[in-house]
Amino acid sequence: MRNRTLLIALSILAMTSLADATDGPNVVYILADDMGYSDLGCYGSEIETPNLDQLAEKGVRFTQFNNAAKCEPTRASLMSGQYWQDAGFGVRRGPTMGEVMKSAGYATFAVGKWHLDGNPVDRGFDRYFGHLSGGSHYFQCNASKRLDDKPFKEKPNEKFYMTDANADYAIRFIDEHHKQNPDTPFFMYLAFNAPHSPLHALTEDIEKYRDKYGVGWDKIREARYQKQIASGVTQEQWKLSPREASVPAWDSMREDEREYEATRMAIYAAMVDRMDQAIGRVVAKIRETGDEENTLVVFLSDNGGSASDVTIAEQTPDALLGPSGAGKDGYWVGLGWANASNTPFHSHKVEMGNGGVVTSCIASWPAAVKHPGSITDEPSHIIDLMATLVDVGDLELPTTFKGKKLSALPGKSLRPLLTGDRRESHEALYFHLFHNRAIVSGQWKLTTDWDHPWQLFNLSNDRTELTDVSSQHPEIAARLRKQWEDWYAEVPEKRFTDATGDPQYRRLDDPEESYLRRTGNGDERELVWRSKSKRETKNKNK
Repeated sequence: MRNRTLLIALSILAMTSLADATDGPNVVYILADDMGYSDLGCYGSEIETPNLDQLAEKGVRFTQFNNAAKCEPTRASLMSGQYWQDAGFGVRRGPTMGEVMKSAGYATFAVGKWHLDGNPVDRGFDRYFGHLSGGSHYFQCNASKRLDDKPFKEKPNEKFYMTDANADYAIRFIDEHHKQNPDTPFFMYLAFNAPHSPLHALTEDIEKYRDKYGVGWDKIREARYQKQIASGVTQEQWKLSPREASVPAWDSMREDEREYEATRMAIYAAMVDRMDQAIGRVVAKIRETGDEENTLVVFLSDNGGSASDVTIAEQTPDALLGPSGAGKDGYWVGLGWANASNTPFHSHKVEMGNGGVVTSCIASWPAAVKHPGSITDEPSHIIDLMATLVDVGDLELPTTFKGKKLSALPGKSLRPLLTGDRRESHEALYFHLFHNRAIVSGQWKLTTDWDHPWQLFNLSNDRTELTDVSSQHPEIAARLRKQWEDWYAEVPEKRFTDATGDPQYRRLDDPEESYLRRTGNGDERELVWRSKSKRETKNKNK
């Protein structure tokens, strides 16, 4: 049976859009896209992120905050407070955060990447600006861009960059709300597409990093690792994972190859830098309204760095930058730099290693944080974010959704971790995507990627998952595997099983579940490439 600890259920039928205003804090949830654990300054990076670093100084950093390893599953879990297997893609079996907060009297705003069913304004959000799709060009508007429920197109001859536009509209919504309803709290979901591909950045940001990455990924990984140890977000006993076997040592590459790789990492760094600048502008607007003290801001990423690299275009710095010097379509950051982004972990987006499922996470709430600048090692998960809203907003919620009874949500509020109070730990956290499965319970993590045998890791002394101890503790491995299988057996989508009842784990060639056939968007092409590439590589090595 699943760990059902937060006895909360929800009903949109019983909710009213004009509920009495709550006295709870403003809440801003900020989501980055495809950003690795070590890509912020306060998590070891050389990338300049002073605004997020300042939030960390005022708040709490998490070292074991987990996601669902992939864009859409993470968004479904985050927005619903359920595991994505329960919520359904698009959040079909339960309300969204927007619906919950609006029913409690909050003004609700969504900005940026949606990647769920419908439009945010139809799911509880008062205002929306962004793109509904899983990926987008940064300098041009794709067909899924919306301002509220209307198609949005950039103005001719006007400079447009999506990360800046997201900040502009977030500021606009906050400013208008403050002028019209200053006594009503707001909830904002701000989901950047950065630093998801394509590699598009502003020239002035790229120039800051053009000479930064010539030292190569080996030295960058080591420097980040040492900085992480010094700051406390990594411990020395958690040894730095080795460079991916298919990634060459930097010094073994030709000079032109090194120049190309250094340039694409410079563009990626510029994208993270610009996102930090955008966040700084939004926080400055909140400060200007006088609401900074009583605003909870949580920042995290939807998964670890992406190892995809489907580029077939010319691999030169000039081709990368394009004629404008601002980045050209079709380029990705690649496996070598994704490995650096996920320092000190191995694995990447889609996979169950900590490089895929652990995100840097910062929570700042000046009025409530007891120990500013502290670090928590408490295992947490994106399912906890809905539970946190319910807690800080002091919400009373009904028990059905569209006439159907809802199960209790599995999340636990983050509030005690900010206020210095004790929080009961999760009995277990569950993970599943395609053939990849994992369960974390206490100090133990049992995991398998791409149909390999299950492996057991002791996270207390091996957070980087380098030593499989399943043969030393077979009883623990067996118990956790059964616990995962019991959890999976309750997944409501029965098409996830075959005629015998055995889990199928969402195989890519499953005709009912093929992402590419269902959506056809660029984000899923990445996933198909990554998955097939891993299998082909492993088959060749057998």
